Amino acid sequence: MLSAEENEMLTRTGPGTPMGELFRRFWTPVLVAAELPGPDSPPVRVRILHEDLVAFRDSRGEVGLVDPRCPHRGADLFLGRNEDCGLRCVYHGWKFDISGACVDAPTVADVSDRFREQAAVKAYPTVERGGLIWSYLGPPDLVPEPPMMEFTTLPPEQRYADKKHQDANWAQLCEGGLDTAHFSFLHMPVNVDRVDIGTGAGGAGPRHTRWMKNDPQPSFSIAEHASGLTLGGARRADGDALYWRIAQFMMPNHGLAPSALAGMTYTGQTWVPIDDVTTWVFCYSWNPDRPLAEPERGYTQGVPSIYSELDENYVPIRNRANGYLLDREVQRNETFSGIEGVSEQDAAIQESQGPIADRTRELLGPTDLGVIRFRRLMLGAARDLMAGIEPPAATKPDAYNIRSGSIITDKAVPFDQVLRERFT
Repeated sequence: MLSAEENEMLTRTGPGTPMGELFRRFWTPVLVAAELPGPDSPPVRVRILHEDLVAFRDSRGEVGLVDPRCPHRGADLFLGRNEDCGLRCVYHGWKFDISGACVDAPTVADVSDRFREQAAVKAYPTVERGGLIWSYLGPPDLVPEPPMMEFTTLPPEQRYADKKHQDANWAQLCEGGLDTAHFSFLHMPVNVDRVDIGTGAGGAGPRHTRWMKNDPQPSFSIAEHASGLTLGGARRADGDALYWRIAQFMMPNHGLAPSALAGMTYTGQTWVPIDDVTTWVFCYSWNPDRPLAEPERGYTQGVPSIYSELDENYVPIRNRANGYLLDREVQRNETFSGIEGVSEQDAAIQESQGPIADRTRELLGPTDLGVIRFRRLMLGAARDLMAGIEPPAATKPDAYNIRSGSIITDKAVPFDQVLRERFT
């Protein structure tokens, strides 16, 4: 368990908090690129890491992320006109480009350099990669290169990205994604010989599902690397074999799912705090060898995946307000949870822990080793930053070009060799 002070440090991400400042040292997704569909399209409200911002795509197709308050009289720039490479306030016509510079002020006769400096709005740098808009909200003199995650390097036909809204703190969502032990229960069908529970084409078949059901106590091996942690969970398979499910955690908030066998489609998630009790979960799939099939491109009815069925505001259709549409007859006869969808099952459990989980009341065991190591890594990095030590991972973009996945090996094969066999 954590102390109350440690739980506070892990979960609070507002400006000036230790974890909030750590997050701001890294690039983070802020929007799905399709939310800004083309040049001069309507601006979009953005709330990320406790900050209210507005995003717009200018006439050249470049994206700005700026403070929404016009410095003249405080009008909301979300109401502005997106025109001619700038966002123009509809109150008095002041106009701002993607860098935040005031490029026009019709009500001011003498537009001096000093005036332009005073009239600029706060703006954060952005890049568009992998179907997402990323931004860096940290110190402007420390801007690193964006992370080179594999899905961001592939052409559109080989990757897909979306997002969903969740009503809980970022850390418990991240911990849920890193906890492979829960697959023995939460996502389990009643009859493992008839139902697959995998993620699109990267999913588990009946025998893998049977191994997960029969062995609810995976043995964990964990290795640190330049961007985070490799978390391997080994379950007993047939004969003398082990079924390894290997997840990746990359600082400060990225997780790669452990289900894909070699050649299958990979999936991952990034948990971005909106504030301390709500989170955007950015989800992505990619295949380095072929275009994605339609069932791999977001939510598909009847296909278990990391994606949820969403409304027009990216809120899951099955959510806390409607009890996740839990069906007790389905729970009795078909699935362990009675909730449709792997993503929705995760959300139900994660949100059931409360807006911010109280980790002072936990009773942890051997299968929680990955969660323990994640907390240790993040709290250590936050404390280091408080002491003036910048996080090394933030300046190592190539360290994010890694994969997760599963493999079946002989039980005598050590973990380091398992990693070499699976990922060369």
